[in-house]
Amino acid sequence: MDTGTTAPASARTTARTTAITNIAALVTNDPSLGDGSPIGLIQDAAVVMDGDRVVWVGESSKAPATDNAVDAGGRAAVPGYVDSHSHLVFAGDRTQEFNARMSGRPYSAGGIRTTVAATRAATDAELSANVAKYLAEGLRQGTTTQETKSGYGLTVADEARALRVAADHTDEVTYLGAHIVAPELADDPAAYVDLVTGDMLDACAPYARWIDVFCEKGAFDGDQARAILTAGAAKGLVPRVHANQLSYGPGVQLAVELDAASADHCTHLTDADVDALAHSRTVATLLPGAEFSTRAQWPDARRLLDAGVTVALSTDCNPGSSFTSSMAFCVALAVRDMGMTPDEAIWSATAGGAAALRRTDVGRLTPGARADLVLLDAPSHVHLAYRPGVPLTRAVWRSGERVH
Repeated sequence: MDTGTTAPASARTTARTTAITNIAALVTNDPSLGDGSPIGLIQDAAVVMDGDRVVWVGESSKAPATDNAVDAGGRAAVPGYVDSHSHLVFAGDRTQEFNARMSGRPYSAGGIRTTVAATRAATDAELSANVAKYLAEGLRQGTTTQETKSGYGLTVADEARALRVAADHTDEVTYLGAHIVAPELADDPAAYVDLVTGDMLDACAPYARWIDVFCEKGAFDGDQARAILTAGAAKGLVPRVHANQLSYGPGVQLAVELDAASADHCTHLTDADVDALAHSRTVATLLPGAEFSTRAQWPDARRLLDAGVTVALSTDCNPGSSFTSSMAFCVALAVRDMGMTPDEAIWSATAGGAAALRRTDVGRLTPGARADLVLLDAPSHVHLAYRPGVPLTRAVWRSGERVH
């Protein structure tokens, strides 16, 4: 077993160093470490942080001297969760819709219009406070990297301000003007596509890294989605796709064709869809909170993993179909209902999310990575699925700073 690894001196800073020692089980997501598994599990471990970076991991007894020390008390530690799909720029409440759905009414894309109306009516300050609230809620539970989207404005001004608000809180911002066709253009979807790929894109592109589209019946078909994503790519935005959530469709194939970073939902897949994902860079991001909240069919994670597809887990936090910010809850659902092992689920909630954002600095605890760490009030990461619903987050570090 490897006893430790250290970042090169050039990667270290003059900041004060901190060691977290006496970690019962450390998930590094580096298969060259520890037990040699994909999660690189090290028993009786330590992590050394210098400024905002990890500079050493290994067995606790071999940890180098540091300025500060924290005793983990025999608890487990995992990388900070990477939540690569959420919709946090919104206003209003859809409790009545959820209550009705739990009483037998099925979910459809149309419910989004309720949130659009409330979001348009909200002030910038109200939207910003909402984003900050849910980011803080996620951080308390261990989410240290968060993507979020627009998509509840659907006018040039409202989509642009949604992205401005989002960009004030996170670097991972996605333009989703193509969430649904705006209500005022419901009878002329072609005109709305022209708007999304024209004036709205021009206004929104400066604030976003990604472009997304809801490719689904009731939203946008394959040709419309292709036009939207290629227009965004021409502006320097990287594609993502809401794909194959409610029915079989072209979303996954389109995502692979356009080298999208992720195809999200992936519930209804043909063998050709799975094969395409397996032979691409596109990550299949699964969102079990949505299936839980809509009583829909679960994505088959086992099928994807066995085919060699890279899988991420995310919350899909939104007010309509998945109002949860808990990555731990999604891990438990993935293990219980989607065929994942606890090791696969924690990898997908950390390194998988990082892959869906095409990042290598987060989602792992290895030298050179950003020092994002979650200390669990449990001896193993398996407890995330073993003890579902229990608040196991003991402490959180983000960029080397203890934030919870």
